[in-house]
Amino acid sequence: NMPTTIKLQSSDEEIFFVDIQVAKCSGTIKTMLEDCGMEEDENAIVPLANVNSAILRKVLVWAQYHKDDPQPTEDDDTEERRSDDINAWDTEYLKIDQCDLFDLIVAANYLDIKGLLELTCKSVANMIKGKTPEGIRKTFNIKKDFTPDEEEQVRKENGWSEEK
Repeated sequence: NMPTTIKLQSSDEEIFFVDIQVAKCSGTIKTMLEDCGMEEDENAIVPLANVNSAILRKVLVWAQYHKDDPQPTEDDDTEERRSDDINAWDTEYLKIDQCDLFDLIVAANYLDIKGLLELTCKSVANMIKGKTPEGIRKTFNIKKDFTPDEEEQVRKENGWSEEK
């Protein structure tokens, strides 16, 4: 009989015992399990070199809550993306600092968890919505890295992006 839990190891070498169905929310983990025959081996440890324990814990909380969600299909890509349809649980879940949010985006991308990637990207889209470039720089603490001359150069080279 198949083990029902799997061990995941974060980049800082913490081991997590995770329900296999929850772990399989991650396309990356699902592929590793299937391709490496790890599913039958209860001692197998799936190494996740790009995700630290704090972020992995956060990812697993999301995956546990959403494990029975229908998988987003490829067709969903044609639908117009909305960023104002985040449910209450996810809204609460996203009350984290910006560094963690960006780490979550990187982790969701690396782990191939479409739902979480979409959610975290929507959250960033909502932070940007309606802000000026200056406001966006403030929100994300981005230093202005062009001199006025360079900025002029960029404007010239990208004339097509400005309204004539």
